[in-house]
Formats: sequence, structure tokens, C-alpha cells
Amino acid sequence: MTEAKSGDTVRLHYKGTLDDGSVFDSSEGRDPLEFTVGSGQIIPGLDKAIPGMKVGDEKTVRVEAAEAYGPLNPSARQPVPRAHIPENVPLEVGLQLQAQTENGQMMSVTVVEISDEEVVLDANHPLAGKDLTFEIQLTGIN
Repeated sequence: MTEAKSGDTVRLHYKGTLDDGSVFDSSEGRDPLEFTVGSGQIIPGLDKAIPGMKVGDEKTVRVEAAEAYGPLNPSARQPVPRAHIPENVPLEVGLQLQAQTENGQMMSVTVVEISDEEVVLDANHPLAGKDLTFEIQLTGIN
């Protein structure tokens, strides 16, 4: 039976959980995730776990933050004067917004603090700084 290797297009079902057991993503009820092994299309720690697997193989993979979405970057948290937030935006901690950088790029940010004077926005990926566990099953190799 063929083993997955770098350059192969593979399909897999997965369930990703945090250390507290909560599920942050899953392919349940959807088509399997399809990607090319070694291409950088998925996080490095999960990509490295695929070579050598055969169709039907299942495994649990622990991915440290450095091999997932990286460490939390404190400089990615920025205070913004509350007056710069449109009045029609219902501010609450945890709200995700789209912000435009000085060079015109759009980026996702999360509201992490609110005061009368300012709103602190966090541009870190929501899973940055977190170790992740994946239960995976390889369903196809092309």
C-alpha cells in the first residue's frame, strides 16, 4: 500500500483540540481536508506528521505552538483611540473586526480590552501561543 510523501496530494479527516479538550476545528460533516504534503498549505507540525501514513491510518498528533501558529506576539496588541472605532460597531471583548494597515492591507483583529478612552486590538492569530492536538485519519493519496 502506498505511503504518503512530500509532494503527494492527500485527504484527511481531522479534529483539533486545545489542552482543555475543547474542539477548535473539525472536518466532521464536511469533505476531508485536501492539501499537498510539504507545500506549506497547513501548519508545519501537522504537515510533518503525514509522510509515511497509508490510506486508512489514524493517529493523534501533538503540535507545539512554535510548529502551529507561533508564539503570542505582544507587539501585535495595539491600543486604538475609541473615537477611531465607528459608532455603529457594537464593541465587546472577543469581537473580531477587519482593520486596514497603514499600507492598505486588511487584517483580522480581536477586541481584547475596552475602556472609555481606548480599545485594545489583538492581531495575533486566535490560536497563537497554544499547543494543539489533532486526531487525524488519512482518507486518500493522489
